[in-house]
Amino acid sequence: MITSTEKKTLIAHLMRRAGFGSNYNQLEELSYLEYDEVVDQLLNPEFGSLEDQDLLDRYFIASVEARTARHADPQWTWRLAKSNKQLEEKMALFWHGLLAVGGIKLDHGLAMLEEIDLFRKYGLGNFATLLLKISEDPGMMYWLDNQNSHKDAPNENYGRELLELFSMGIDENGEGAYSEEDVKSAARAFTGWASKPTPPPFFLGPFPMEFNFDESDHDNSEKTFLGKTGNFNGQDIVDMVAMHEATANFICKRLYLYFVSEEINNEEISKLSEVYLINKGEIKKVLEYMFKSEHFKSEEIRFKKVKSPSDLVFGITRLTDKYEIPNLDSAELAVNTLLMGQFLLNPPSVEGWHEGEEWIDSGSLIERINYASNEISNINSQGVKNILNLVIDKDMSNPEEILNNCLEAMGYIKITENTKNLITEHLEKNKFNNDQEKVLDVLKLIVSTPDFQYC
Repeated sequence: MITSTEKKTLIAHLMRRAGFGSNYNQLEELSYLEYDEVVDQLLNPEFGSLEDQDLLDRYFIASVEARTARHADPQWTWRLAKSNKQLEEKMALFWHGLLAVGGIKLDHGLAMLEEIDLFRKYGLGNFATLLLKISEDPGMMYWLDNQNSHKDAPNENYGRELLELFSMGIDENGEGAYSEEDVKSAARAFTGWASKPTPPPFFLGPFPMEFNFDESDHDNSEKTFLGKTGNFNGQDIVDMVAMHEATANFICKRLYLYFVSEEINNEEISKLSEVYLINKGEIKKVLEYMFKSEHFKSEEIRFKKVKSPSDLVFGITRLTDKYEIPNLDSAELAVNTLLMGQFLLNPPSVEGWHEGEEWIDSGSLIERINYASNEISNINSQGVKNILNLVIDKDMSNPEEILNNCLEAMGYIKITENTKNLITEHLEKNKFNNDQEKVLDVLKLIVSTPDFQYC
């Protein structure tokens, strides 16, 4: 039987990984549920529009007919910062990095938002369905040049990336479970799949992008793919790919790296792959097994994953509870992730972002520390006020207790013993005008440590 504090610590770990974290009061409320019930709640969001969508459109006027990714991002960042359906947004971010479309080339903000909505709707469902939907996404077809793929001159770009980066993957030697001929057959199967031409956005604004299948431009001849022969189309390719063992391993490996650990554990990934295949590619079943596993819940993987810029920015935003309504400041949230190396709605390439320790360099680290320190010391934010009240109401005479109470009030976070010693020594050596100043100083020190860069 675990203690109340251990239970809250475990749920806090889940919320950091399956979402962007929860503040102390939210964890108190969640702790009335069993851990597995919290997992089930995360896995079953009700898809739909935000209740405050009208408010968003009113405050973010340029995003209503977003011409570019930069115009569109306030719509998404508000959800990343405020939505109660945290796993839905975290999965949208996962698929955005894996099934990557770059907003600068696409240059159509509305199409980017529609793609994120596609990930919300299908991202926790069946992978074959998601892969088909993204193959019919006009933004993806434009991004990977499928409008230039014709039955007499197939363009291999989408067929190749579908196999190499979106589903089956390649090993360290650059080889996969498919051949060059399979790439060519996939390209032929997707001929005629394209986006309809859209009028120029000048004067009337951007028009919605639409998918178009041109049967007269589709290769209807026989194709051989993964050892099978037939008159295959794009859906046939997707169906064969989605249930291949290589795809199960690739997708489960990416999910493991994203949610669990940056150190590969082949045994755990093999278990996830088995769940994937038994459940015919249902992503929700894979995640349920993952989050409820003893491996995920173990101490050994906690605070070992480097926070992405989004993890850091939206984690701090949720902790400080800064925003009640959309404003100019919240519209700039994506600028902060950009300065840390993650341009939301514009992955750097079809590979998405290189994650883990690659997020951190001298420039991005300064941005991370400055952002977190500024936000955690803003006493106008409701979440900061709550933290101050929680800590000051307890023992303020013992430096070690002050630090432990701050860590708990920040959502049961953990730092190393060496870091704890440095902060308590700092408290012992310095004088403060009042308790609030002392607590704010500790909070700024915590978010400035190397430990805080991990979740």
